[in-house]
Amino acid sequence: MEYLDLINKSIDENKEQLLQTLQELIAIKSVAEDTEGEMPFGEGVQKAFSYMLETAKKEGFPVKNTDNYGGHIELKGESDRVMGIVGHLDVVPEGSGWEEEPYGGVIKDGVIYGRGTMDDKGPVVASFYAMKAVKDSGVPLKDSVRLILGLDEETNWKGMEHYLSKVSAPDYGFTPDGDFPAIHGEKGILVFDLAKKFAPASEKGLELRSLTGGNAANMVADSARAVVRDSSGAGYEEIREKAARFSAEKQVRLKCKGVGKSLEITAQGVSAHGAKPEQGVNAISVMMEFLGHLNFAGDDVNDFIAFYNSKIGFELDGRSLGCGFADEPSGSLVLNVGMIRLDSEAVSLTINVRYPVTSSAEAVYEAIRPAADEYNLGIVKGKHEEPIYIPADDPMIVTLMDIYKRQTGDMDSKPLVIGGGTYARAMKNVIAFGARFPGQPELEHQKNECVSIENLMKMTRIYAEAIYRLAGAEQETGNEEVEEKN
Repeated sequence: MEYLDLINKSIDENKEQLLQTLQELIAIKSVAEDTEGEMPFGEGVQKAFSYMLETAKKEGFPVKNTDNYGGHIELKGESDRVMGIVGHLDVVPEGSGWEEEPYGGVIKDGVIYGRGTMDDKGPVVASFYAMKAVKDSGVPLKDSVRLILGLDEETNWKGMEHYLSKVSAPDYGFTPDGDFPAIHGEKGILVFDLAKKFAPASEKGLELRSLTGGNAANMVADSARAVVRDSSGAGYEEIREKAARFSAEKQVRLKCKGVGKSLEITAQGVSAHGAKPEQGVNAISVMMEFLGHLNFAGDDVNDFIAFYNSKIGFELDGRSLGCGFADEPSGSLVLNVGMIRLDSEAVSLTINVRYPVTSSAEAVYEAIRPAADEYNLGIVKGKHEEPIYIPADDPMIVTLMDIYKRQTGDMDSKPLVIGGGTYARAMKNVIAFGARFPGQPELEHQKNECVSIENLMKMTRIYAEAIYRLAGAEQETGNEEVEEKN
């Protein structure tokens, strides 16, 4: 019997054990907290981490715990080289509206439900049982394999930073925290503010007292709220009428409500991740377009509104702002306005940019500077994550693509470049490889997060073959099978 047959036999024999492990892991609510002491990410994360380490030890795997900030499960090879599989055990809060218990691990109609089933507990458990299958098969490994367990991927990555300060990074590998067939690049990520102080209005009239919208730079703002005041109050009925017409014409949700001597205007949008703003509707842009139909006392406020509507508006590629970059590997720059904070004295607009892999942060800043200078806006630089990119013809990418094709029969999908960020950014020569299959809905961070048992077992077989092909001392190429399917 060939090694791949032995590997797949182990996966099939351990199916029920795999499902039980995932159910028990889902039952642990592991939302990361920022705490002090022996549990730096809180009790829930610590329980999930301890559970995985104990599960691995029972199966005979050596484990390492780096001060409860992270660790790994190891499958020893002959050389000093290490293949890494980099996952995480923390999850985002469950939110509301679930049809099944978010921490119940309920199996219904061949699907397992729960927070973390796709992000990232399900893929971590699949990777562990892939390692177990390789171990059970007796296949000789030239390189060691480590399943690296991150504990705060959804927040600030302090755990991974600490882990890498104690343990050398793997020489190569993947994180099962993205999409199949393979993600060979991730765009650069910038967060910055455009800010301006307002001069006092020199005349009486309609005043924009405040404007707030959005909660995070990397999310499409789903609401915005403006408060306006007219010293006479005479203009409010006209504003209400304009808002009603605007809502009907633009097919948006805009409401007005009297609050004391002021008028409150609210805009509703549709939330989405900042890497894919086309999937949402930005309430800040809705509000700014409407405010452009009003005339406020004070040139600075009117100028800022004009800037927003002429240079940003509803554009998602930054072209009017001057940074509409694009390249062949990764496509167009993506721009999301995440937050706005405005009062009578100043405004701050928080922008999240995902720029192409061949560009740079400084190129983006230089490109937007003329527009910012034209409207007397300052650029306040914030978070920056460099892009990562491995060419599609790299041997590791070619091998992973071949494995994906063998296991799925999908000969059409190509390697991807994404705007999101994974643990692949934390170390060199690591890419995202699964676990969402093409055509599957994006349920990560959503209510009713789930994974089909069929896909869970499929990703386990894919990851097991990846270990065998990349770290094994002897491999079957499988090229003949792919050629036949073509």
